[in-house]
Amino acid sequence: MASKPRAFAKVFLPALPPPPLLTAPVFSRRPTNRGAGAAAMSAAAAAPAQAPRKWEGLVDEVLEREVLGACLDQAPERRRIREAFKDVQLSIDHCLFKGQYSGIRTKESCEHNSRGVEIFSKCWFPENRRMRAIVCLCHGYGDTCTFFLDGVARKIASAGYGVFALDYPGFGLSEGLHGYIPSFDTLVDDVAEHFSKVKGNPEYRGLPSFLFGQSMGGAVALKVHFKQPNEWNGAILVAPMCKIADDVVPPWPIQQVLIFMAKLLPKEKLVPQKDLAELAFKEKKKQEQCSFNVIAYKDKPRLRTALEMLRTTQEIERRLEEVSLPLIILHGEADMVTDPAVSKALYEKAKSQDKKLCLYKGAYHAILEGERDQTIFQVLDDIISWLDQHSTKEGISL
Repeated sequence: MASKPRAFAKVFLPALPPPPLLTAPVFSRRPTNRGAGAAAMSAAAAAPAQAPRKWEGLVDEVLEREVLGACLDQAPERRRIREAFKDVQLSIDHCLFKGQYSGIRTKESCEHNSRGVEIFSKCWFPENRRMRAIVCLCHGYGDTCTFFLDGVARKIASAGYGVFALDYPGFGLSEGLHGYIPSFDTLVDDVAEHFSKVKGNPEYRGLPSFLFGQSMGGAVALKVHFKQPNEWNGAILVAPMCKIADDVVPPWPIQQVLIFMAKLLPKEKLVPQKDLAELAFKEKKKQEQCSFNVIAYKDKPRLRTALEMLRTTQEIERRLEEVSLPLIILHGEADMVTDPAVSKALYEKAKSQDKKLCLYKGAYHAILEGERDQTIFQVLDDIISWLDQHSTKEGISL
């Protein structure tokens, strides 16, 4: 694969691992050798939906038809399909779902925020022991906190941490048009509001609090930090979407066309795209298991969404030097979705005095979901070890 198209893919990435058909918009100044793949994607879009091969033996025909025939544009249908498919999801043979962690309590809820938008949230926390700190998860583009992130959260909670997450408006089980981001700043405001409410709970007063963002969630976490520069004890960024490479920025005319069309047809799914699943997951079996994330957004990015993500990466690129909180960045060295150079740039430019960069040799983008079990748990152990060190700093007694 040509290096430039690969680098630009990091601008619009599905940041929890993309389901097999979940794609990201890609602009490139050079032609690529993936024309055949694009043609195959067009043919697949025109054909009737078919059950993934890995569903065989796990999904009966009635449920299969129900899931594949559902229109997921609005939250009520996404919630219904998730509820119908939940037991099937938990039965898949993936290390994040097979982990047995005792003494963990979970809670799911839907509440209206200050804008009147109904937000789905979930939390995981240890029972019968004091919570060491608060970890606030920001999921990636197209994703939800109820699939792979659920397994990640359980592992972190088993180490004594309270883990809190929400689905962004328009994603997962939260209200809003599926996959639509009319304003990235408003999305960040919604996230900051929700986590501020969590941190304001008298039960958690005095506990350290950490942001955790993966891929696009990394951009969300960084923008929350910019909005609240002194309110967090640190951030964990996994393959963050935080910078756009200079040599693959869309040419100025294409940017102007995108801006113009987004004003006329903001919700239309017209943005050029690539299939990134095979690039994100090193393990083929785990890549196929993404199909069980049935409420993930799998269609072409909507015009306004693509424009908001482009503007956000450009803003974050300009503001890398403003990152000041304790920081750990984790990235696969062989990542072909988000170039590891992006994380290196963040590590070098951030003014944080306490910062760490972890690169994993041979690992792809989905280091928490798509690698060998050993690598996945190594990354999780590195995250928990960093949390342990930073939850006891500054004389905090836990």
